[in-house]
Amino acid sequence: MTPLRADMFDEICPSTLVPLRMGDKWAPLVIRCLEDGPRRFSELRVPIRASAKVLTTSLRRLERDGFVSRRAEGRSVDYALTPLGRSLAGQLESWCRWTEANWDELLDARDPV
Repeated sequence: MTPLRADMFDEICPSTLVPLRMGDKWAPLVIRCLEDGPRRFSELRVPIRASAKVLTTSLRRLERDGFVSRRAEGRSVDYALTPLGRSLAGQLESWCRWTEANWDELLDARDPV
């Protein structure tokens, strides 16, 4: 077996730009919720069912990475997908189809023996 290179994940490595971090399980849900247009924070909380803190953190990361825009008007704040976010939503759709096709196997793998 070939040893792992020390510079395998160098600063310019594309892996550091992966759009959805595996640890942020909420980001794909946010993107799916925004596919049909802008939504208010309170609207996003209903289907996502995350705490306000967790959802805020996920939205800030998505905004920082260029996938979501935030627009404040008075006391109202709307979130929407940017063109980059829309392009990612298309990729996310293929992940969802894969999950649906492999649903039983995924559940069986998690089932304690």
